[in-house]
Amino acid sequence: MYLSSFVTLTLPCTPTRHLGVLLKVCKRCNWTAKGRSVHLLAVQKRKSPPEHRVYGCVPNSGRCQRYLDFQWNRHHSTEHGQVRVRFAPSPTGFLHLGGLRTALYNYLFARKYGGSFILRLEDTDQSRLVPGAAEGIEDMLEWAGIPPDESPRRGGPCGPYLQSERLGLYAEAVGALLETGHAYRCFCSTQRLELLKREAHRRGETPRYDNRCRHLRPEQLSERLSRGDPHVVRFRLEPGGDAAAFQDLVFGHNLHEVALVEGDPVLLKADGFPTYHLANVVDDHRMGVTHVLRGVEWLISTSKHLQLYAALRWRPPAFGHLPLLMNRDGTKLSKRQGDIFVQSFAHQGALPEALLDMVTNCGSGFASNRMGRTLDELVAEFNESKITTHSALLDLDKLPEFNRIHLLHRIEDVARCRHLVEELREAITQTFGSQIQEQDVLEEGYIRRVLHLRKGHISSLRELVTPTYAYLWIRPAVSQQQLQAVTSEAAAIVTLVIELMEAGPGKELSTEWLGAELKAVAKRVKSTKYSSVMKLLRLALSGQQQGPSVAEMMVSLGNGETCQRLKKVLQHR
Repeated sequence: MYLSSFVTLTLPCTPTRHLGVLLKVCKRCNWTAKGRSVHLLAVQKRKSPPEHRVYGCVPNSGRCQRYLDFQWNRHHSTEHGQVRVRFAPSPTGFLHLGGLRTALYNYLFARKYGGSFILRLEDTDQSRLVPGAAEGIEDMLEWAGIPPDESPRRGGPCGPYLQSERLGLYAEAVGALLETGHAYRCFCSTQRLELLKREAHRRGETPRYDNRCRHLRPEQLSERLSRGDPHVVRFRLEPGGDAAAFQDLVFGHNLHEVALVEGDPVLLKADGFPTYHLANVVDDHRMGVTHVLRGVEWLISTSKHLQLYAALRWRPPAFGHLPLLMNRDGTKLSKRQGDIFVQSFAHQGALPEALLDMVTNCGSGFASNRMGRTLDELVAEFNESKITTHSALLDLDKLPEFNRIHLLHRIEDVARCRHLVEELREAITQTFGSQIQEQDVLEEGYIRRVLHLRKGHISSLRELVTPTYAYLWIRPAVSQQQLQAVTSEAAAIVTLVIELMEAGPGKELSTEWLGAELKAVAKRVKSTKYSSVMKLLRLALSGQQQGPSVAEMMVSLGNGETCQRLKKVLQHR
Protein backbone atom coordinates (compact mmCIF):
# COMPACT_ATOMS: atom_id res chain seq x y z
CA MET A 1 0.00 0.00 0.00
CA TYR A 2 1.68 3.18 -1.17
CA LEU A 3 0.93 6.70 0.08
CA SER A 4 0.37 9.54 -2.33
CA SER A 5 2.57 11.97 -0.42
CA PHE A 6 5.61 11.86 1.80
CA VAL A 7 5.67 12.91 5.43
CA THR A 8 8.85 14.56 6.62
CA LEU A 9 9.75 14.55 10.30
CA THR A 10 12.55 16.47 11.91
CA LEU A 11 14.71 14.22 14.06
CA PRO A 12 14.84 13.76 16.93
CA CYS A 13 11.17 13.95 17.78
CA THR A 14 8.44 11.92 19.44
CA PRO A 15 5.42 12.09 17.14
CA THR A 16 1.93 11.52 18.40
CA ARG A 17 -0.84 10.59 15.99
CA HIS A 18 0.54 11.66 12.59
CA LEU A 19 -2.00 10.97 9.85
CA GLY A 20 -1.76 7.25 10.51
CA VAL A 21 1.67 6.99 8.90
CA LEU A 22 4.33 4.55 10.07
CA LEU A 23 7.88 5.72 9.43
CA LYS A 24 11.46 4.54 9.26
CA VAL A 25 14.14 7.06 8.33
CA CYS A 26 17.60 6.19 7.02
CA LYS A 27 20.04 8.88 8.11
CA ARG A 28 22.51 7.87 5.43
CA CYS A 29 20.33 9.09 2.62
CA ASN A 30 17.18 10.46 4.30
CA TRP A 31 15.12 7.74 2.62
CA THR A 32 11.82 7.15 4.44
CA ALA A 33 9.88 3.89 4.58
CA LYS A 34 6.19 4.33 5.19
CA GLY A 35 3.23 2.19 6.15
CA ARG A 36 -0.36 2.71 7.23
CA SER A 37 -1.29 2.46 10.90
CA VAL A 38 -4.24 3.53 13.00
CA HIS A 39 -2.09 3.45 16.11
CA LEU A 40 -0.19 6.15 17.90
CA LEU A 41 3.41 6.48 16.84
CA ALA A 42 6.36 6.44 19.16
CA VAL A 43 10.09 5.92 18.92
CA GLN A 44 10.77 2.23 19.32
CA LYS A 45 13.68 1.03 21.39
CA ARG A 46 15.13 -1.84 19.47
CA LYS A 47 18.51 -3.03 18.34
CA SER A 48 19.33 -1.23 15.11
CA PRO A 49 22.33 0.53 13.63
CA PRO A 50 22.85 4.02 15.07
CA GLU A 51 22.27 5.64 11.69
CA HIS A 52 18.69 4.36 11.61
CA ARG A 53 15.86 5.97 13.57
CA VAL A 54 12.89 3.62 13.78
CA TYR A 55 9.25 4.56 14.29
CA GLY A 56 6.62 1.91 14.89
CA CYS A 57 3.06 1.32 16.01
CA VAL A 58 2.12 1.37 19.68
CA PRO A 59 0.73 -1.19 20.11
CA ASN A 60 2.31 -2.95 17.15
CA SER A 61 -0.41 -4.14 14.81
CA GLY A 62 1.67 -6.85 13.16
CA ARG A 63 0.60 -6.49 9.55
CA CYS A 64 1.52 -2.82 9.22
CA GLN A 65 4.88 -3.55 10.83
CA ARG A 66 5.51 -6.39 8.37
CA TYR A 67 4.81 -4.09 5.44
CA LEU A 68 7.13 -1.48 6.90
CA ASP A 69 9.84 -4.09 7.39
CA PHE A 70 9.36 -5.26 3.80
CA GLN A 71 9.95 -1.74 2.44
CA TRP A 72 12.83 -1.20 4.84
CA ASN A 73 14.55 -4.47 3.95
CA ARG A 74 14.19 -3.77 0.23
CA HIS A 75 15.72 -0.31 0.62
CA HIS A 76 18.50 -1.39 2.95
CA SER A 77 19.56 -4.39 0.85
CA THR A 78 19.44 -2.56 -2.47
CA GLU A 79 20.90 0.77 -1.39
CA HIS A 80 23.24 -0.04 1.51
CA GLY A 81 24.13 -3.70 1.04
CA GLN A 82 25.04 -6.05 -1.77
CA VAL A 83 22.15 -7.56 -3.65
CA ARG A 84 22.49 -11.29 -4.27
CA VAL A 85 19.95 -13.07 -6.42
CA ARG A 86 19.90 -16.56 -7.85
CA PHE A 87 18.48 -18.59 -10.70
CA ALA A 88 18.02 -22.15 -9.50
CA PRO A 89 16.70 -24.45 -12.24
CA SER A 90 16.60 -28.21 -12.10
CA PRO A 91 18.69 -29.97 -14.78
CA THR A 92 15.81 -32.31 -15.55
CA GLY A 93 15.56 -30.57 -18.91
CA PHE A 94 17.13 -27.87 -21.02
CA LEU A 95 16.58 -24.14 -20.57
CA HIS A 96 13.26 -22.96 -21.98
CA LEU A 97 11.81 -19.49 -22.50
CA GLY A 98 10.10 -19.38 -19.10
CA GLY A 99 13.40 -20.18 -17.39
CA LEU A 100 15.24 -17.65 -19.55
CA ARG A 101 12.76 -14.94 -18.51
CA THR A 102 13.26 -15.78 -14.80
CA ALA A 103 17.04 -15.77 -15.20
CA LEU A 104 16.91 -12.49 -17.11
CA TYR A 105 14.85 -10.68 -14.46
CA ASN A 106 17.28 -11.86 -11.78
CA TYR A 107 20.19 -10.69 -13.92
CA LEU A 108 18.58 -7.28 -14.53
CA PHE A 109 17.85 -6.86 -10.81
CA ALA A 110 21.44 -7.73 -9.89
CA ARG A 111 22.94 -5.40 -12.48
CA LYS A 112 20.60 -2.56 -11.57
CA TYR A 113 21.79 -2.62 -7.95
CA GLY A 114 25.39 -3.63 -8.60
CA GLY A 115 24.87 -7.06 -7.05
CA SER A 116 25.66 -10.68 -7.86
CA PHE A 117 23.75 -13.12 -10.06
CA ILE A 118 24.12 -16.76 -8.96
CA LEU A 119 23.38 -19.92 -10.92
CA ARG A 120 22.59 -22.85 -8.62
CA LEU A 121 21.54 -26.20 -10.03
CA GLU A 122 18.95 -28.10 -8.01
CA ASP A 123 19.88 -31.64 -8.99
CA THR A 124 18.52 -33.46 -5.95
CA ASP A 125 15.96 -35.44 -7.98
CA GLN A 126 18.60 -37.81 -9.31
CA SER A 127 16.11 -40.08 -11.09
CA ARG A 128 14.97 -37.31 -13.46
CA LEU A 129 18.31 -35.77 -14.42
CA VAL A 130 18.85 -35.32 -18.17
CA PRO A 131 22.43 -35.90 -19.40
CA GLY A 132 23.99 -32.65 -20.59
CA ALA A 133 21.21 -30.44 -19.19
CA ALA A 134 23.35 -28.93 -16.41
CA GLU A 135 26.06 -27.84 -18.87
CA GLY A 136 23.42 -26.81 -21.40
CA ILE A 137 21.70 -24.43 -19.00
CA GLU A 138 24.90 -22.52 -18.29
CA ASP A 139 25.86 -22.62 -21.98
CA MET A 140 22.58 -20.95 -22.91
CA LEU A 141 22.88 -18.25 -20.23
CA GLU A 142 26.30 -17.41 -21.62
CA TRP A 143 24.97 -17.47 -25.19
CA ALA A 144 22.15 -15.12 -24.15
CA GLY A 145 24.66 -12.64 -22.75
CA ILE A 146 23.55 -13.01 -19.13
CA PRO A 147 26.30 -15.18 -17.63
CA PRO A 148 26.18 -15.80 -13.86
CA ASP A 149 28.78 -14.29 -11.54
CA GLU A 150 28.88 -17.53 -9.54
CA SER A 151 28.02 -20.98 -10.85
CA PRO A 152 29.16 -24.61 -11.02
CA ARG A 153 31.42 -23.70 -13.93
CA ARG A 154 32.74 -20.37 -12.64
CA GLY A 155 32.87 -21.23 -8.95
CA GLY A 156 32.52 -18.59 -6.26
CA PRO A 157 32.74 -17.91 -2.53
CA CYS A 158 29.56 -19.83 -1.64
CA GLY A 159 30.09 -23.04 -3.57
CA PRO A 160 29.59 -25.74 -4.39
CA TYR A 161 26.71 -24.69 -6.66
CA LEU A 162 25.32 -28.17 -7.25
CA GLN A 163 22.87 -29.23 -4.56
CA SER A 164 24.01 -32.83 -4.78
CA GLU A 165 27.38 -31.64 -3.44
CA ARG A 166 25.83 -29.81 -0.46
CA LEU A 167 24.18 -32.74 1.34
CA GLY A 168 26.09 -32.11 4.56
CA LEU A 169 24.54 -28.64 4.88
CA TYR A 170 21.03 -30.07 4.56
CA ALA A 171 21.75 -32.80 7.11
CA GLU A 172 23.02 -30.14 9.50
CA ALA A 173 19.84 -28.07 9.12
CA VAL A 174 17.64 -31.14 9.58
CA GLY A 175 19.56 -32.04 12.73
CA ALA A 176 18.87 -28.58 14.15
CA LEU A 177 15.16 -28.87 13.33
CA LEU A 178 14.92 -32.33 14.91
CA GLU A 179 16.64 -31.06 18.03
CA THR A 180 14.22 -28.16 18.47
CA GLY A 181 11.15 -30.29 17.70
CA HIS A 182 10.31 -28.51 14.44
CA ALA A 183 10.88 -31.71 12.48
CA TYR A 184 10.29 -35.41 13.07
CA ARG A 185 11.08 -38.76 11.50
CA CYS A 186 8.34 -40.42 9.47
CA PHE A 187 8.35 -44.18 8.87
CA CYS A 188 5.16 -44.39 6.79
CA SER A 189 5.57 -46.73 3.83
CA THR A 190 4.88 -45.75 0.25
CA GLN A 191 1.98 -48.21 0.30
CA ARG A 192 0.33 -46.40 3.23
CA LEU A 193 0.84 -43.00 1.59
CA GLU A 194 -0.70 -44.32 -1.62
CA LEU A 195 -3.74 -45.59 0.31
CA LEU A 196 -4.16 -42.15 1.89
CA LYS A 197 -4.07 -40.58 -1.56
CA ARG A 198 -6.64 -43.00 -2.99
CA GLU A 199 -8.97 -42.48 -0.05
CA ALA A 200 -8.77 -38.70 -0.44
CA HIS A 201 -9.58 -38.98 -4.14
CA ARG A 202 -12.53 -41.25 -3.33
CA ARG A 203 -13.92 -38.58 -0.99
CA GLY A 204 -13.24 -35.81 -3.51
CA GLU A 205 -10.58 -34.21 -1.32
CA THR A 206 -7.05 -33.00 -1.96
CA PRO A 207 -4.58 -35.69 -0.85
CA ARG A 208 -2.56 -34.81 2.24
CA TYR A 209 -0.42 -36.62 4.76
CA ASP A 210 -2.27 -37.20 8.07
CA ASN A 211 0.79 -36.37 10.22
CA ARG A 212 0.60 -39.77 11.89
CA CYS A 213 4.29 -40.01 12.80
CA ARG A 214 4.15 -36.68 14.62
CA HIS A 215 2.76 -38.61 17.55
CA LEU A 216 5.29 -41.46 17.84
CA ARG A 217 6.37 -41.99 21.43
CA PRO A 218 10.12 -41.81 22.18
CA GLU A 219 10.35 -45.56 22.75
CA GLN A 220 8.62 -46.26 19.41
CA LEU A 221 11.02 -43.94 17.67
CA SER A 222 14.06 -45.57 19.29
CA GLU A 223 12.83 -49.03 18.40
CA ARG A 224 12.32 -48.22 14.74
CA LEU A 225 15.65 -46.44 14.47
CA SER A 226 17.43 -49.38 16.10
CA ARG A 227 15.89 -51.69 13.50
CA GLY A 228 17.19 -49.42 10.74
CA ASP A 229 13.72 -48.84 9.31
CA PRO A 230 13.80 -46.52 6.28
CA HIS A 231 12.32 -43.11 6.98
CA VAL A 232 12.06 -39.53 5.85
CA VAL A 233 12.17 -36.33 7.90
CA ARG A 234 9.11 -34.08 7.87
CA PHE A 235 8.66 -30.47 8.91
CA ARG A 236 6.05 -29.69 11.55
CA LEU A 237 3.75 -27.07 10.04
CA GLU A 238 2.10 -24.76 12.54
CA PRO A 239 -1.27 -23.13 11.82
CA GLY A 240 -1.73 -19.38 12.06
CA GLY A 241 1.94 -18.49 12.37
CA ASP A 242 2.69 -14.81 11.78
CA ALA A 243 6.04 -15.84 10.36
CA ALA A 244 4.24 -17.22 7.33
CA ALA A 245 2.73 -13.85 6.33
CA PHE A 246 4.84 -11.84 3.93
CA GLN A 247 4.82 -8.90 1.53
CA ASP A 248 5.61 -10.04 -1.99
CA LEU A 249 7.44 -7.66 -4.31
CA VAL A 250 4.84 -8.34 -7.00
CA PHE A 251 1.69 -9.77 -5.38
CA GLY A 252 1.67 -7.70 -2.18
CA HIS A 253 0.45 -9.08 1.15
CA ASN A 254 0.28 -12.88 1.21
CA LEU A 255 -0.58 -15.52 3.75
CA HIS A 256 -1.33 -19.13 2.88
CA GLU A 257 -2.46 -21.26 5.81
CA VAL A 258 -0.60 -24.28 4.56
CA ALA A 259 -1.08 -26.25 7.80
CA LEU A 260 -4.84 -26.22 7.20
CA VAL A 261 -4.68 -27.65 3.69
CA GLU A 262 -1.47 -29.70 3.61
CA GLY A 263 0.15 -32.40 5.64
CA ASP A 264 3.61 -31.94 7.06
CA PRO A 265 6.02 -31.77 4.09
CA VAL A 266 9.05 -34.01 3.63
CA LEU A 267 12.36 -32.21 4.14
CA LEU A 268 14.82 -35.08 3.78
CA LYS A 269 14.09 -38.14 1.68
CA ALA A 270 15.07 -41.68 2.63
CA ASP A 271 18.07 -41.54 0.28
CA GLY A 272 19.50 -38.59 2.18
CA PHE A 273 18.66 -36.04 -0.51
CA PRO A 274 16.63 -32.96 0.43
CA THR A 275 13.37 -31.85 -1.10
CA TYR A 276 13.08 -28.45 -2.76
CA HIS A 277 11.51 -26.92 0.35
CA LEU A 278 14.53 -27.61 2.52
CA ALA A 279 17.28 -27.20 -0.07
CA ASN A 280 16.18 -23.81 -1.37
CA VAL A 281 15.87 -22.37 2.14
CA VAL A 282 19.26 -23.68 3.28
CA ASP A 283 21.02 -22.65 0.09
CA ASP A 284 19.49 -19.19 -0.10
CA HIS A 285 20.58 -18.57 3.50
CA ARG A 286 24.06 -20.02 3.08
CA MET A 287 24.65 -18.14 -0.16
CA GLY A 288 23.52 -14.83 1.30
CA VAL A 289 20.65 -14.41 -1.17
CA THR A 290 18.87 -11.12 -0.47
CA HIS A 291 16.03 -11.35 -3.02
CA VAL A 292 14.29 -14.41 -4.43
CA LEU A 293 12.70 -13.71 -7.81
CA ARG A 294 11.03 -16.89 -9.03
CA GLY A 295 7.92 -18.13 -10.82
CA VAL A 296 4.46 -17.55 -9.39
CA GLU A 297 3.98 -21.31 -9.03
CA TRP A 298 6.06 -21.05 -5.83
CA LEU A 299 3.96 -18.27 -4.31
CA ILE A 300 1.72 -20.67 -2.41
CA SER A 301 4.77 -22.46 -0.93
CA THR A 302 6.44 -19.31 0.37
CA SER A 303 4.51 -19.28 3.67
CA LYS A 304 5.82 -22.81 4.23
CA HIS A 305 9.36 -21.68 3.48
CA LEU A 306 9.01 -18.74 5.86
CA GLN A 307 8.01 -21.11 8.64
CA LEU A 308 11.23 -22.98 7.92
CA TYR A 309 13.25 -19.76 8.14
CA ALA A 310 11.61 -18.97 11.48
CA ALA A 311 12.27 -22.48 12.82
CA LEU A 312 15.94 -22.20 11.85
CA ARG A 313 16.09 -18.64 13.24
CA TRP A 314 17.32 -17.27 9.95
CA ARG A 315 16.36 -13.96 8.40
CA PRO A 316 14.48 -14.62 5.14
CA PRO A 317 15.19 -12.79 1.88
CA ALA A 318 12.65 -10.58 0.14
CA PHE A 319 10.39 -12.54 -2.23
CA GLY A 320 9.05 -11.56 -5.61
CA HIS A 321 7.02 -13.97 -7.71
CA LEU A 322 6.97 -13.47 -11.45
CA PRO A 323 3.70 -13.97 -13.35
CA LEU A 324 3.40 -16.82 -15.80
CA LEU A 325 4.79 -16.64 -19.32
CA MET A 326 2.05 -18.06 -21.53
CA ASN A 327 1.27 -18.69 -25.16
CA ARG A 328 -0.52 -16.00 -27.14
CA ASP A 329 -3.82 -17.88 -26.78
CA GLY A 330 -3.50 -17.97 -22.97
CA THR A 331 -2.44 -21.61 -22.74
CA LYS A 332 0.51 -22.53 -20.58
CA LEU A 333 3.97 -22.79 -22.10
CA SER A 334 4.98 -26.42 -21.95
CA LYS A 335 8.30 -28.17 -22.41
CA ARG A 336 6.35 -30.70 -24.45
CA GLN A 337 5.86 -28.09 -27.17
CA GLY A 338 9.46 -28.74 -28.18
CA ASP A 339 9.99 -25.31 -29.75
CA ILE A 340 10.34 -23.28 -26.56
CA PHE A 341 13.86 -24.38 -25.67
CA VAL A 342 16.48 -21.66 -25.93
CA GLN A 343 18.89 -24.08 -27.57
CA SER A 344 16.51 -24.66 -30.48
CA PHE A 345 16.11 -20.91 -31.03
CA ALA A 346 19.90 -20.52 -31.09
CA HIS A 347 20.21 -23.32 -33.66
CA GLN A 348 17.53 -21.66 -35.81
CA GLY A 349 19.56 -18.45 -36.00
CA ALA A 350 17.77 -16.32 -33.41
CA LEU A 351 19.90 -13.55 -31.94
CA PRO A 352 20.20 -13.66 -28.14
CA GLU A 353 19.34 -9.97 -27.74
CA ALA A 354 16.22 -10.49 -29.87
CA LEU A 355 15.07 -13.33 -27.63
CA LEU A 356 15.67 -11.25 -24.48
CA ASP A 357 13.87 -8.29 -26.03
CA MET A 358 10.88 -10.45 -26.92
CA VAL A 359 10.40 -12.09 -23.50
CA THR A 360 10.55 -8.70 -21.75
CA ASN A 361 8.43 -6.89 -24.32
CA CYS A 362 5.48 -9.23 -23.77
CA GLY A 363 5.52 -8.79 -20.00
CA SER A 364 6.04 -6.07 -17.42
CA GLY A 365 8.82 -4.59 -15.32
CA PHE A 366 9.35 -1.48 -17.41
CA ALA A 367 7.72 1.94 -17.58
CA SER A 368 6.95 1.32 -21.26
CA ASN A 369 7.41 -1.43 -23.81
CA ARG A 370 9.23 -0.90 -27.07
CA MET A 371 10.98 -3.15 -29.53
CA GLY A 372 14.71 -3.06 -30.12
CA ARG A 373 16.06 -2.62 -26.59
CA THR A 374 19.62 -3.76 -26.00
CA LEU A 375 20.65 -5.56 -22.81
CA ASP A 376 22.18 -2.35 -21.43
CA GLU A 377 18.90 -0.55 -22.07
CA LEU A 378 16.96 -3.35 -20.38
CA VAL A 379 19.16 -2.98 -17.29
CA ALA A 380 18.75 0.81 -17.26
CA GLU A 381 14.97 0.71 -17.72
CA PHE A 382 14.15 -2.28 -15.50
CA ASN A 383 11.96 -1.43 -12.51
CA GLU A 384 10.82 -4.29 -10.29
CA SER A 385 7.96 -2.18 -8.93
CA LYS A 386 6.47 -2.17 -12.46
CA ILE A 387 6.10 -5.95 -12.58
CA THR A 388 2.38 -6.73 -12.61
CA THR A 389 0.48 -9.84 -11.58
CA HIS A 390 -0.91 -10.36 -15.08
CA SER A 391 0.42 -13.26 -17.12
CA ALA A 392 2.71 -12.35 -20.00
CA LEU A 393 1.39 -13.52 -23.38
CA LEU A 394 4.21 -14.57 -25.69
CA ASP A 395 3.70 -14.28 -29.45
CA LEU A 396 6.45 -16.34 -31.05
CA ASP A 397 5.33 -15.18 -34.50
CA LYS A 398 6.90 -11.81 -33.64
CA LEU A 399 10.39 -13.24 -33.15
CA PRO A 400 11.44 -12.65 -36.80
CA GLU A 401 10.60 -8.97 -36.40
CA PHE A 402 12.62 -8.72 -33.17
CA ASN A 403 15.46 -10.55 -34.93
CA ARG A 404 15.27 -8.20 -37.93
CA ILE A 405 15.62 -5.12 -35.70
CA HIS A 406 18.54 -6.51 -33.71
CA LEU A 407 20.29 -7.85 -36.82
CA LEU A 408 20.09 -4.34 -38.26
CA HIS A 409 21.71 -2.99 -35.08
CA ARG A 410 24.52 -5.53 -35.38
CA ILE A 411 25.17 -4.69 -39.02
CA GLU A 412 25.43 -0.99 -38.18
CA ASP A 413 27.99 -1.69 -35.45
CA VAL A 414 31.45 -1.98 -37.05
CA ALA A 415 32.89 -4.50 -34.59
CA ARG A 416 29.83 -6.72 -34.46
CA CYS A 417 29.41 -6.55 -38.24
CA ARG A 418 32.88 -8.04 -38.57
CA HIS A 419 31.67 -11.10 -36.64
CA LEU A 420 28.62 -11.33 -38.91
CA VAL A 421 30.89 -11.29 -41.96
CA GLU A 422 32.90 -14.21 -40.59
CA GLU A 423 29.76 -16.15 -39.70
CA LEU A 424 28.18 -15.55 -43.10
CA ARG A 425 31.40 -16.44 -44.96
CA GLU A 426 31.44 -19.81 -43.20
CA ALA A 427 27.78 -20.40 -44.05
CA ILE A 428 28.40 -19.50 -47.73
CA THR A 429 31.30 -21.92 -47.97
CA GLN A 430 29.35 -24.73 -46.30
CA THR A 431 26.26 -24.16 -48.46
CA PHE A 432 27.74 -23.56 -51.91
CA GLY A 433 31.29 -24.93 -51.72
CA SER A 434 32.64 -25.82 -55.17
CA GLN A 435 29.80 -23.96 -56.92
CA ILE A 436 31.48 -20.66 -56.05
CA GLN A 437 33.21 -19.46 -59.23
CA GLU A 438 34.66 -16.19 -57.98
CA GLN A 439 36.44 -16.09 -54.64
CA ASP A 440 35.82 -12.34 -54.51
CA VAL A 441 32.38 -13.10 -53.05
CA LEU A 442 34.11 -14.31 -49.88
CA GLU A 443 36.00 -11.07 -49.37
CA GLU A 444 35.03 -8.99 -46.33
CA GLY A 445 34.24 -5.90 -48.41
CA TYR A 446 31.84 -7.79 -50.65
CA ILE A 447 30.00 -9.54 -47.79
CA ARG A 448 29.83 -6.33 -45.75
CA ARG A 449 28.31 -4.51 -48.76
CA VAL A 450 25.65 -7.21 -49.11
CA LEU A 451 24.80 -6.99 -45.39
CA HIS A 452 24.39 -3.22 -45.48
CA LEU A 453 22.19 -3.38 -48.57
CA ARG A 454 19.96 -6.07 -47.09
CA LYS A 455 19.79 -4.73 -43.50
CA GLY A 456 16.23 -4.15 -42.43
CA HIS A 457 15.02 -6.65 -45.03
CA ILE A 458 16.31 -9.90 -43.56
CA SER A 459 15.59 -11.44 -40.15
CA SER A 460 18.46 -13.90 -40.11
CA LEU A 461 21.84 -14.43 -41.77
CA ARG A 462 20.56 -17.82 -42.86
CA GLU A 463 18.23 -16.14 -45.33
CA LEU A 464 21.28 -15.00 -47.32
CA VAL A 465 22.27 -18.60 -48.11
CA THR A 466 18.81 -19.70 -49.23
CA PRO A 467 18.02 -20.14 -52.96
CA THR A 468 16.49 -16.64 -52.98
CA TYR A 469 19.92 -15.07 -52.47
CA ALA A 470 22.08 -17.74 -54.14
CA TYR A 471 22.82 -15.33 -57.01
CA LEU A 472 24.99 -13.29 -54.62
CA TRP A 473 27.49 -16.15 -54.32
CA ILE A 474 27.16 -18.25 -57.51
CA ARG A 475 26.42 -17.31 -61.11
CA PRO A 476 22.96 -18.34 -62.32
CA ALA A 477 22.31 -20.53 -65.34
CA VAL A 478 19.89 -18.69 -67.63
CA SER A 479 18.93 -19.87 -71.11
CA GLN A 480 18.35 -17.70 -74.16
CA GLN A 481 14.81 -19.05 -74.34
CA GLN A 482 14.07 -17.61 -70.89
CA LEU A 483 15.45 -14.20 -71.87
CA GLN A 484 13.68 -14.10 -75.24
CA ALA A 485 10.43 -14.98 -73.51
CA VAL A 486 10.66 -11.64 -71.70
CA THR A 487 11.54 -9.48 -74.70
CA SER A 488 12.97 -9.82 -78.20
CA GLU A 489 15.15 -6.79 -77.45
CA ALA A 490 17.18 -8.62 -74.78
CA ALA A 491 20.54 -8.16 -76.58
CA ALA A 492 19.99 -4.44 -77.17
CA ILE A 493 18.98 -3.82 -73.57
CA VAL A 494 21.91 -5.76 -72.16
CA THR A 495 24.32 -3.89 -74.48
CA LEU A 496 23.02 -0.52 -73.29
CA VAL A 497 23.41 -1.53 -69.64
CA ILE A 498 26.97 -2.81 -70.20
CA GLU A 499 27.87 0.51 -71.82
CA LEU A 500 26.33 2.29 -68.83
CA MET A 501 28.32 0.23 -66.34
CA GLU A 502 31.59 0.56 -68.24
CA ALA A 503 31.18 4.33 -68.45
CA GLY A 504 30.30 4.33 -64.76
CA PRO A 505 29.77 7.25 -62.41
CA GLY A 506 33.50 7.50 -61.64
CA LYS A 507 32.87 6.43 -58.07
CA GLU A 508 31.27 3.65 -56.07
CA LEU A 509 27.92 2.56 -57.43
CA SER A 510 24.77 3.63 -55.63
CA THR A 511 21.19 2.41 -55.95
CA GLU A 512 19.98 5.97 -56.43
CA TRP A 513 22.26 6.65 -59.41
CA LEU A 514 21.59 3.27 -60.98
CA GLY A 515 17.84 3.56 -60.49
CA ALA A 516 17.75 6.84 -62.43
CA GLU A 517 20.07 5.59 -65.19
CA LEU A 518 18.13 2.36 -65.70
CA LYS A 519 14.95 4.38 -66.25
CA ALA A 520 16.85 6.36 -68.88
CA VAL A 521 17.96 3.12 -70.56
CA ALA A 522 14.36 1.87 -70.67
CA LYS A 523 13.31 5.03 -72.53
CA ARG A 524 15.88 4.31 -75.26
CA VAL A 525 14.35 0.90 -76.01
CA LYS A 526 11.80 0.79 -78.82
CA SER A 527 9.07 -1.61 -77.71
CA THR A 528 9.92 -2.95 -74.24
CA LYS A 529 8.28 -1.44 -71.20
CA TYR A 530 10.29 -0.42 -68.13
CA SER A 531 8.84 -3.30 -66.07
CA SER A 532 9.97 -5.82 -68.68
CA VAL A 533 13.42 -4.25 -68.83
CA MET A 534 13.73 -4.77 -65.09
CA LYS A 535 12.41 -8.31 -65.37
CA LEU A 536 14.99 -9.11 -68.05
CA LEU A 537 17.90 -7.67 -66.07
CA ARG A 538 16.81 -9.42 -62.85
CA LEU A 539 16.63 -12.73 -64.71
CA ALA A 540 20.05 -12.22 -66.31
CA LEU A 541 21.73 -11.25 -63.04
CA SER A 542 20.03 -13.65 -60.62
CA GLY A 543 18.10 -16.24 -62.58
CA GLN A 544 15.01 -15.19 -60.62
CA GLN A 545 11.85 -13.28 -61.36
CA GLN A 546 11.54 -11.74 -57.91
CA GLY A 547 13.91 -10.29 -55.34
CA PRO A 548 15.58 -7.01 -54.43
CA SER A 549 15.53 -4.13 -56.88
CA VAL A 550 17.72 -4.52 -59.96
CA ALA A 551 19.74 -1.48 -58.86
CA GLU A 552 20.47 -3.13 -55.51
CA MET A 553 21.44 -6.37 -57.21
CA MET A 554 23.92 -4.51 -59.38
CA VAL A 555 25.42 -2.63 -56.43
CA SER A 556 25.71 -5.87 -54.43
CA LEU A 557 27.43 -7.72 -57.28
CA GLY A 558 29.66 -4.79 -58.13
CA ASN A 559 30.51 -3.29 -61.49
CA GLY A 560 32.80 -6.09 -62.68
CA GLU A 561 30.57 -9.05 -61.81
CA THR A 562 27.49 -7.30 -63.19
CA CYS A 563 29.19 -6.75 -66.56
CA GLN A 564 30.51 -10.33 -66.55
CA ARG A 565 27.01 -11.76 -66.13
CA LEU A 566 25.48 -9.48 -68.75
CA LYS A 567 28.23 -10.27 -71.30
CA LYS A 568 27.46 -13.93 -70.76
CA VAL A 569 23.98 -13.22 -72.13
CA LEU A 570 25.48 -11.81 -75.34
CA GLN A 571 27.90 -14.71 -75.74
CA HIS A 572 25.07 -17.26 -75.87
CA ARG A 573 22.98 -15.58 -78.50
